[in-house]
Amino acid sequence: MTPAPLGRRPKLLEMQGVDKTFNGTVVALRRMALTVNAGDFISLLGPSGCGKSTALRLIAGLSHPTAGRIVWEGGQQQGDLAVVFQEPTLMPWATVAENVWLPLRLRGKSYASVEGDVIEALRLVGLERFLRAYPRELSGGMKMRVSIARALVTRPRLILMDEPFAALDEITRHRLNTDLLEMKARIGCTVIFVTHSVFESVFLSDRIVVMAARPGRVIRELTVDEAYPRGEAFRTSPEYAAHCRAASAALHEAMGEAA
Repeated sequence: MTPAPLGRRPKLLEMQGVDKTFNGTVVALRRMALTVNAGDFISLLGPSGCGKSTALRLIAGLSHPTAGRIVWEGGQQQGDLAVVFQEPTLMPWATVAENVWLPLRLRGKSYASVEGDVIEALRLVGLERFLRAYPRELSGGMKMRVSIARALVTRPRLILMDEPFAALDEITRHRLNTDLLEMKARIGCTVIFVTHSVFESVFLSDRIVVMAARPGRVIRELTVDEAYPRGEAFRTSPEYAAHCRAASAALHEAMGEAA
């Protein structure tokens, strides 16, 4: 499913002047403003401590703003979003299929009633043959695929991903980047992706939101208006190199603005 061109996508949610302060003194975010449109792939790029993960947790409802608000168009509905963390956080005593079933199980759905959905989610990540395996039998990349399948099984409108590939080797990371874009295209969701990597943000995103730290805030937004699907040909193209230079310059600016 190809999203509408940038600038013609309906709004999904908006962060309006959001502040987040911890313990009354640590300012994690100040006046964070971000519009998320249906079909966007947005990377939050910035140095450590700039509030990228905090912004994700606020959107997920795992924390609440100190000031400002987050507004969903039409109101947020159950199942609108899913979260993929940096660690797979799988239940070691449960099979792959049981791990993917978990969010549906928490909604009171029996495995028999959603088995087709579980298998389809595993098929999307290429693990349908491993549904009876246990996490200890999987590689790091496979565990992350299970975590992504667990997010996909509810068919959310928005997937939040907090550096999910940071701990993986470069070859596995590249492969999962490509697979993630294919999965997004197939289910037509919106993605907000936290990363420290300029190269990853350019490959994945059509919008890169660059943040500076202390206090966390948006200082620049870059558009990567290049066609999907993207593969190795894009990684070696002059256009990719140019976008990487622009993102790198913006990141250096962000690091210089950290007070």
